[in-house]
Amino acid sequence: MTIYKGGIGQWAWSLHRASGVAVLLFLLAHIVDTALIMLGPIWYNKIIMLYRLPLFGVMEIGLFAAVLYHALNGMRVVLVDFFPSLVKHHEKLFLAVVAIFFIVFIPVAVIMVGHILHGGAA
Repeated sequence: MTIYKGGIGQWAWSLHRASGVAVLLFLLAHIVDTALIMLGPIWYNKIIMLYRLPLFGVMEIGLFAAVLYHALNGMRVVLVDFFPSLVKHHEKLFLAVVAIFFIVFIPVAVIMVGHILHGGAA
């Protein structure tokens, strides 16, 4: 039985790959912006000032969502890999991942939005 032919299994796989790419892109950007310190503090400080814009606060919420989903779904993948009998429950496991994601994401996102709206770092 394969779970990656449409349906929930395909959504879990697609979201896992997309969230992984999003985290990778963030890490690459972070390496580049940190490396700007070699060009001097003026360049570095200009980039850091950009991160105080509300758009970057919203992007930070997206980063949190990507990391959280990727971690939770990764644990689901590990469970199915180590316990093959769980494959028959993959839909329930994915729904558990989604439920835990929203239980954790919503309060954290509310706090982050509060920081954005009040001018603080998210």
